[in-house]
Amino acid sequence: MTTIEVNFDGLVGPTHHYGGLGQGNLASARHSGDASNPQAAALEGLAKMRQMLKLGLTQGVFPPQERPNMAVLRSLGFDGPDQEVVEQAAEADLDLFSAVSSASSMWTANAATVSPSSDTRDGRVHFTSANLASHLHRSIEASDTSALLKRVFPDPKLFAHHSPLPSNAQSGDEGAANHSRLTPDHSIRGVELFVYGTEPGEPQGGVYPPRQSLLASQAIARNHGLRPEHTVMARQSQIALDGGVFHNDVIAVGDRDVLVYHEDAFARPDEVLDELASKMSSRLRTFKVLRDDLPLEDAVTSYLFNSQLVQTPTGRRILVAPTDAEENQGANAVINGLKGDAFDHVLFMNLRQSMRNGGGPACLRLRVVLTPTELAHVHHASLVNDDLLAQLEGWVRKHYRTELSIQDLADPALLRETRAALDHLTHLLDLPNLYAFQQ
Repeated sequence: MTTIEVNFDGLVGPTHHYGGLGQGNLASARHSGDASNPQAAALEGLAKMRQMLKLGLTQGVFPPQERPNMAVLRSLGFDGPDQEVVEQAAEADLDLFSAVSSASSMWTANAATVSPSSDTRDGRVHFTSANLASHLHRSIEASDTSALLKRVFPDPKLFAHHSPLPSNAQSGDEGAANHSRLTPDHSIRGVELFVYGTEPGEPQGGVYPPRQSLLASQAIARNHGLRPEHTVMARQSQIALDGGVFHNDVIAVGDRDVLVYHEDAFARPDEVLDELASKMSSRLRTFKVLRDDLPLEDAVTSYLFNSQLVQTPTGRRILVAPTDAEENQGANAVINGLKGDAFDHVLFMNLRQSMRNGGGPACLRLRVVLTPTELAHVHHASLVNDDLLAQLEGWVRKHYRTELSIQDLADPALLRETRAALDHLTHLLDLPNLYAFQQ
């Protein structure tokens, strides 16, 4: 076995709902207050994982975080038995309760930034859990994400874990959604591309505040032991930020020696491409999508660039795209134009429940490049097979509701249902005592 890239997808949690919590996330705002279907959402995610297995890829899974986050509610002054805390919080501020009940940890592209051992000075895989400082509902994920990553990747001789950066706007970090690694082969050193929206000391302007800072990207590169000659810092364009491109993976997608990007992705695109080309060990194949062919609004609506670009063991390059891109005339035309050059085949996946909350195929996975030795030391039940996926599908059908509104979050039965589901899940994934209520 050679060095491979493993996608670790997040399981959608039982409290998946449409709270409209992501500022600048237009899909999230558009569906705020709609009734969700947590069961369908989780099954759609599992179907994507199963499809990756069919392509011959190695696929991982991360469990959802416990929601509502009781520790946060108690820190905010709600006390008493857990059910009373839930009732108090929901009655006092339903928007706040929605935030602490969010299932947003499903989007593991934001869980961390990962640098493989071939890129780092000490030859270990480095993880920095994202602080997600821009939004309350996401910022509360950081500590649990750190703890989970240490259990999934436990050997300190192979894996280095860094704490989240200080949680503030100046060091805001949104994880791998603003990070790509480009290389002709995963087994050799690559060029790591960090995309940021704000620089130190400058005022935050524009329609929506940027979420990723240059300070954070530079700190991660230093902590991971990356060489400056193999890193590129690229600024997002203000046009993209104002148009609802809250993460770079909504406007560009890269894999190995291919980078597909929208004309409005970067503030200084020619400089970015020149620097990437000068630092790559082989030719970088770039594909620019013109705004005349795909207006920024359609790029954001269709989530074309939030597709996964993967390569099968036989060498076929597949674009895993949301069905929304297939149904958008401009996006579908762009995909057909790229087919045969940027990738060999396109696979459309129905992820409606996630898409309505502003997360497509790429949002649902964290890419981790691993050598055979490193892969052998990953927590065994975090790597899925057909049998485990079948068990997880049965688990979802047993425990998840088929409809959930924001008001339903305060239902006394939901807390019991959620904890029963998560308790069962820790047995399936062999992660005992993962959640606070189990300890």
